[in-house]
Amino acid sequence: MRSHPVPLGFVFRSRSKDEKAPASKAPVTDSQQPRDPQAPKGRPTPKRSEAQTQRRSVANTPVTRKEAAKRQRNERRVQMDKQRQALASGDERYLPARDKGPVRRFARDFVDSRFCIAEFFLPLAVIILVLSMVRVPQLQNIALLLWLFVIVLIIVDSVATAVRLKKRLNERFPSESKKGAVAYALMRTLQMRRLRLPKPQVKRGERP
Repeated sequence: MRSHPVPLGFVFRSRSKDEKAPASKAPVTDSQQPRDPQAPKGRPTPKRSEAQTQRRSVANTPVTRKEAAKRQRNERRVQMDKQRQALASGDERYLPARDKGPVRRFARDFVDSRFCIAEFFLPLAVIILVLSMVRVPQLQNIALLLWLFVIVLIIVDSVATAVRLKKRLNERFPSESKKGAVAYALMRTLQMRRLRLPKPQVKRGERP
């Protein structure tokens, strides 16, 4: 067959257009747009919220099991320190669960505002124990009678305290759960005032 000659001008013109096309289609970047210095080159700058979320997720994600255990120990230590400070100051936010709530606080104040025979149980028990160890029959008999007398007094005083506290709780908190509050208060009476935790927040004789 007979081939038709191609004009030279058409060849050079087509090639020049093809070479210039990629340059015209190249994306135009704004040199004035600020770029995050932490963003990788060639990637758009992340939004502030996305960057904060990424940093937070990286900070909260443990790298190894050892690091996770160490973080848990540190958090537990911080929580224990807060509870220790709360037991001394009476801060309700960080108290243990057994001490939280207005009912438990009122039970503590009710006990701390009065004298309880049970709080002298430990020192009296030490005295009675020393008397019972002396090799004198008369002192041993006195120690035995004193021991019985102290036990009876503690029982009577504890019953009276429980009755009065239960009545006051029903008057002050008629619609709230008071389960275990009386037993909680009686256990507190067995501790000496200066050794009680949380620390007493009322003075003796002060009405809670």
